[in-house]
Amino acid sequence: MKNVMIVEDQKMIRSILEGYIDKSDDFFLKASIEGAEQAYEICETKAIHLILMDVQTAHRENGLAAVKKIKKSFPGIRIVVVTSLVDDGILKRAKCSGADSLWYKDADETTLMQIISRTMAGEHVFPDAPPVVEIGTAKSTEFTKTEMRVLRCLVKGLTYPQIAERLNVEVVTVKYHVTNMLAKTNLKNKLQLAVAVSDAKFVVDIAEDEEY
Repeated sequence: MKNVMIVEDQKMIRSILEGYIDKSDDFFLKASIEGAEQAYEICETKAIHLILMDVQTAHRENGLAAVKKIKKSFPGIRIVVVTSLVDDGILKRAKCSGADSLWYKDADETTLMQIISRTMAGEHVFPDAPPVVEIGTAKSTEFTKTEMRVLRCLVKGLTYPQIAERLNVEVVTVKYHVTNMLAKTNLKNKLQLAVAVSDAKFVVDIAEDEEY
């Protein structure tokens, strides 16, 4: 029987994941916590074979940073990143962090347990792309890579000049991309756009964010 640790700050989701593990004959729930930073300490003191790690945990602790740290010291521990964030940057960062697999929270119990079993067998299970969500009247697949970079900056609350400096472009270029996105979505202004993408979890502002 393999020992499992769940790292998830939402009580309802954590309870659901606990139920999945408790029903399994192959896994034992060794720890269930809300913060990513504590996960490393538990790995030092308990025999953990599998971690279900959320991306955003309590106190804005970065789950992917924890994955990288844990994998460096405990490479034999399998880690499945679990997330509701559909930002494609999360999928890329999960792979770069050393995570073994990734599961979107809208998938069902059977799918998750299959991913866990395959991961424990040595497979790396990642979706080809994040789920498609709607932003205003547009679909998430309609945004270009450059527009995604601008959106990540908008979610952080950066001004046009700050975005231009960060992306090494002219302010007029930033405004051009925002205008195009407003036309796609039929939203009125950049604030509505930032709120819409945040509500849809399309792009996110997490600690130690990186550009792609």
